[in-house]
Amino acid sequence: MTVPPPCTARLRVESATIGYDRWIISEDLSVAIPDESFTVIVGPNACGKSTLLRRLSRLRKPSTGQVVLDGADINSYRTKEVARRVGLLPQTAIAPDGTTVADLVARGRHPHQGFVRQWTEDDERAVPRAMHRTSVADLAGRPVDELSGGQRQRVWVAMALAQHTGIMLLDEPTTFLDITHEIELMELFTGLYHSGHTLVAVLHDLNHAARHGTHLVAMKDGAVVAEGTPEQVVTAELVEEVFGLRCPVVPDPVAGSPQVVPLGRERIRRGSTDNTDVESARNG
Repeated sequence: MTVPPPCTARLRVESATIGYDRWIISEDLSVAIPDESFTVIVGPNACGKSTLLRRLSRLRKPSTGQVVLDGADINSYRTKEVARRVGLLPQTAIAPDGTTVADLVARGRHPHQGFVRQWTEDDERAVPRAMHRTSVADLAGRPVDELSGGQRQRVWVAMALAQHTGIMLLDEPTTFLDITHEIELMELFTGLYHSGHTLVAVLHDLNHAARHGTHLVAMKDGAVVAEGTPEQVVTAELVEEVFGLRCPVVPDPVAGSPQVVPLGRERIRRGSTDNTDVESARNG
């Protein structure tokens, strides 16, 4: 296991047992999210990635152990207080029928409302700014349920941005997006990290994770098998161990980050996994 250096962590899981009812996914799980990082959780299907993210957001409570937010058990906070500190973009989200894009994004400001504090100039600025950053401003008056899957996904990201939290949890945020909007969204998240946000995302694309993430957490069968920088985690050995995929890992020609180049089962069947394949991958 790659052991990351000590880090500060506003958000962390301590010795947690997590699962659903009697189905235990992880036991004695401890993960610290480095502050002002872009942490990406990777691993095969059903390994516990999204389950871990839901615990970090307080959607479900661990059976044992705790999730710590800003030095206290996350369950000790009121719901609105958690929502002012941690934003969540769930894997599947459904807007009420007839809700417009502007109305949905404005709901991201709900944690900042109260009996005394109602809609303010800050709220008025936050909503169009979030829509502009996610390229949905021109959809403001459209009902959300009439949009394409990719458009809806960007609207939900806009709502999370409008929530204006220091920590954002993103469960497979590029689902349904075409390649252009996928890249734009990943670059948006990178910009948020550079501006001081702490991001935690579940991603399936290892190359996106390695290019944009600063801290990777690799999971398998409910356990963390490696943590660290992309260079420490995305290796040919670990990809084969976690995903069962034999591949060379070469430098990304643009970013210099590790890039996974799948060989394909036919090449593996033929035994074509020697240095010739690795050199071909490096040379494009």
